[in-house]
Amino acid sequence: MSWFSRSSSEQSPAATRHDRQKCWESRDQYFECLDSAGVLTAGEEGTACTKSKFQYEKSCAKSWIDYFNKRRVLAEKQKDMLAQSQLQSQEANRKL
Repeated sequence: MSWFSRSSSEQSPAATRHDRQKCWESRDQYFECLDSAGVLTAGEEGTACTKSKFQYEKSCAKSWIDYFNKRRVLAEKQKDMLAQSQLQSQEANRKL
């Protein structure tokens, strides 16, 4: 039983480097699948990424999954805001 699947009442040992690497790899595969399906928010893909989602949830702690999923959405919003800011900057420079 891995450290990710213990109940919350049990004390979990710290994740090993291997555990973290496995989690990050499964996260990356799941997010690539979401990208291919054109889905931003994890959990809204229906049955498109079932296998990679299962592996992701098996390999990562719930708190990590929550963080990664929120961070994915936030990062995309930040990209949009940065692109909008750059457009506004270019338009302002043209007017000068």
